[in-house]
Amino acid sequence: MLCAFGVKLYTYYWPKMEVAVGENTFHVLAAKHQKHWQKGLGGRESLGKYDGMIFIFSETKQHVFVMRDMKFPIDIIWIKGGAIIDIAPNVPVEAGEGGVYTQYLARDDSNVVLELKAGYSAKYGLKIGDIVKY
Repeated sequence: MLCAFGVKLYTYYWPKMEVAVGENTFHVLAAKHQKHWQKGLGGRESLGKYDGMIFIFSETKQHVFVMRDMKFPIDIIWIKGGAIIDIAPNVPVEAGEGGVYTQYLARDDSNVVLELKAGYSAKYGLKIGDIVKY
């Protein structure tokens, strides 16, 4: 029983990481398991002191994102093999009429997705092919 409680408690903990893209370093929350992948940034009023969130997936495949329960716009950056493969800048907040949301997906499979504050990809000159380290 204590072990189950510990596992449940761990799902509420969000690890923190630094992500480097070129000369830029971003302080992000890390989504490393299913519960975190589903929740993402949904329901938060802001990113607070963080620059974004990184999703680290166990599989390289087409990872689709929606703006469910989002209260602020973001940039979505897909990464494969340590390099940026696609960017969706300034993705707007969406009401999700009838539970239907716009789906955002990359032009190729990815294994990592980085969500940053809206406008950061332009502000910091991030582009396809940039190397990402975390």
